[in-house]
Amino acid sequence: MKFTSERERILEPLQAVIGVVERRQTMPILANVLLSVRNGSLAVTATDLEVELVASAAVTVQQEGDITVPGRKLLDIVRALPDKAQVTLTLEGEKVLVRGGKSRFTLTTLPAADFPAVEEINPTLRFEVDQSALKKLIDKTHFSMAQQDVRYYLNGLLLESDGKKLRAVATDGHRLALSEMELVTKAGAQQVIVPRKGVLELHRLIGAEGGLTVEVGSNHIRVTIGDIRFTSKLIDGRFPEYGRVIPQKPQQQLRADREALRRALQRTSILANEKYRGIRVALRQNMIMLTAHNPEQEEAEEEVEVIYSGDEFEVGFNVNYLLDALAAIDGAEVEVGLTDSNSSCLVSAPGSQESRYVVMPMRL
Repeated sequence: MKFTSERERILEPLQAVIGVVERRQTMPILANVLLSVRNGSLAVTATDLEVELVASAAVTVQQEGDITVPGRKLLDIVRALPDKAQVTLTLEGEKVLVRGGKSRFTLTTLPAADFPAVEEINPTLRFEVDQSALKKLIDKTHFSMAQQDVRYYLNGLLLESDGKKLRAVATDGHRLALSEMELVTKAGAQQVIVPRKGVLELHRLIGAEGGLTVEVGSNHIRVTIGDIRFTSKLIDGRFPEYGRVIPQKPQQQLRADREALRRALQRTSILANEKYRGIRVALRQNMIMLTAHNPEQEEAEEEVEVIYSGDEFEVGFNVNYLLDALAAIDGAEVEVGLTDSNSSCLVSAPGSQESRYVVMPMRL
């Protein structure tokens, strides 16, 4: 195997796939990337057995072949070479020789045959969407995914198509985020759970412009973005019936300036309990009172003017969950639907059902 290319052309695919190369791995080959040189093209593959990334670039091929080399070391070498340098990679015996300018590096290898390959996914659902639209969908929901929850199906993002819309839902059992978008090309109805790492890696890869193709099989999801192919295993589990959690018609409606409320919550949160992050919200006529206490007997109090004419009552929430929901909402105003001190609240943009956020109450 031997190929030559400009430094930048090799650097791009390496940077695209390096996110899934494990620093601490159980199998030595998972620290390597697979280099496949064919028909004037270099394909770089990385995997952690859950997520696989393949990125391609055009190179000058002197000899075709496949080999695996340490991923992070190769990236650091190529990154450290001078701009526009001509880089040559040559397989010599069981080592790969990297030449660039006046620099020369020798890297160990492992056989390409030992590299774990993802089986064919045999897609049952295929559709195309704009990158910006899918990125926005993940942006508005991924923060509500659980982390290392024993209910493994919560450690991911639900992607659901009903044929006309694509919906993303995430919940950690204490809050829920839902966002949806219209599908330009009509697709079939399907529901899959993408694991947390796959969601974060996909979010990193998606750009602002152009389209992408999504293919869903029985065990995998594959997204093709230009020269990059992302494949992730799916979580085999049943996602909760999220529709039951969303308050349908909250009895009390509160409307506020989104930024003013967000800043008031941030200031009050400074003195909230560091572990539980609880904050008390007292609803009054056209005003809410935010209060926070901590074990050091310190107290924060903030009054916020709002539009509210419902019942007066108090309710406790995790302030971080409210701040995350407010940050995800577009527009100058926010609407909060409440029922009583024991019920979840529904946070959304006024007059919009596109993105909705449910936050469960806390006992304070």
